[in-house]
Amino acid sequence: MNPTRKVNNPMTLLANSPRVATRLAFLVAGFSIACWAPMVPFAKERLNVDEAVLGILLLCLGLGSVVAMLAAGPITSRTGTKPIVVIGGLGVAVLLPVLAIANTPLTLGVALALFGGFLGILEVAMNIHAVEVEKLDSVPLMSGFHAHFSIGGFFGASVMTLAMTLGASLLASALIGTALMLVATVLAASRMLETRAQDDAPLFVTPHGFVVLLASLAVIMFLIEGAILDWGALLLTLEGRVPPEQGGLGYMMFAIAMTAGRLIGDSVTAKFGDFSVLFVGGLVAVAGIAVVLASPFYLGAMAGFVLIGLGSSNVAPVFFRLAGAQKAMPANLAITAVTSMGYAGILIGPAAVGFVANHTGLPNAFWFLAALLFVIPMLAKTVTARS
Repeated sequence: MNPTRKVNNPMTLLANSPRVATRLAFLVAGFSIACWAPMVPFAKERLNVDEAVLGILLLCLGLGSVVAMLAAGPITSRTGTKPIVVIGGLGVAVLLPVLAIANTPLTLGVALALFGGFLGILEVAMNIHAVEVEKLDSVPLMSGFHAHFSIGGFFGASVMTLAMTLGASLLASALIGTALMLVATVLAASRMLETRAQDDAPLFVTPHGFVVLLASLAVIMFLIEGAILDWGALLLTLEGRVPPEQGGLGYMMFAIAMTAGRLIGDSVTAKFGDFSVLFVGGLVAVAGIAVVLASPFYLGAMAGFVLIGLGSSNVAPVFFRLAGAQKAMPANLAITAVTSMGYAGILIGPAAVGFVANHTGLPNAFWFLAALLFVIPMLAKTVTARS
């Protein structure tokens, strides 16, 4: 950017800002995965498969994402972030209708793996681009970017649900989602930073030292999110605090609180710093789990989910910012490690909770999660001392 360039209309600057491009990329990522979620029951019915086969198919998406994430960092180092964000955004957009019509387990499994792969490279590249934009503007922005992932998820689920409610077919609903994502990706591409490609960048660097610590803490944070998504409803209904049809209210309150926390997270981080966000946020999230488990009442449990969402909302964005700022290894590869290991936490979290719950009961499994989450505030000083 030319510092001598004059912009008379502030809205012109805003409309062409790399911030807007980054928000659009996060919106597309959240929108795409949310568009797939309402399609799952239709896929099960169309293929006439049982839960075991469906679980394997869903795993294809996760495995495709993780494999692609591992490759995205080195590739981004060589190409810059812009082409990878564009490829990822176009890929999920084009594949979404395929998920609506794939009529064999094999074709759907391949489509889901590819869909997950494009989503994976998009998530890595957009986080790398977000770090670059934040460095350029010298103000905290990461929480706001991640809030747009959640907003995109809300709109994706809403668009699909509304379209089908109004009588659109599954394929037509998916095509509407595709059109919106294509428009958003093109708009983002025209506003993204031209990050410098590094021809001599290493293709692989084993995560070490500080990056391993960041990635490990990211696993804990994402594990909590995955556990609440998959087990929160059962935890609420297990002791009769809510009827089964209202079990999803806990995750809904968690998601709303997390989005709200991220929308104000940048100003909070700018005022109080990364240490306070990790320390206080971690303690609030731990307290939230304790409230959910200890409260015998519906409102108390809902308050607990709100606390978990607020407390954890800005923890992961701080990890991504620290990964981009550290000097132990190339920033692109550090962000790749944090992203891929964090995503692995979402994948293994529900299974790990199920294993512990099978032996000790679901409430005790969540007490274990609270103890694990307590590691984050305890290590907040160690993590932020490096920044």
